[in-house]
Amino acid sequence: MYLHIGQETVVPMREIVGIFDMENTTISKNTRGFLNEAQRSGRVITVGDDLPKSFVVCQKGDEPPTVYISQISCATLLKRAESFRSI
Repeated sequence: MYLHIGQETVVPMREIVGIFDMENTTISKNTRGFLNEAQRSGRVITVGDDLPKSFVVCQKGDEPPTVYISQISCATLLKRAESFRSI
């Protein structure tokens, strides 16, 4: 199963580590540090041109995590992800 996170971007559900609200989580110094390090390492992918509302952390195997910045709200992404559980 795949989760549509904006524009034409989908990510495999099995690789999703977490879905986070941009406004609430970036208050934390640790979260900002994580996002800054991911940006410096070239592991941040911005999906769309609108104001970012959430970010999705994905990890494939032992690779470092990739961060997708999405204009879709955290609540909407979580609803989409949860809809696969009922299938």
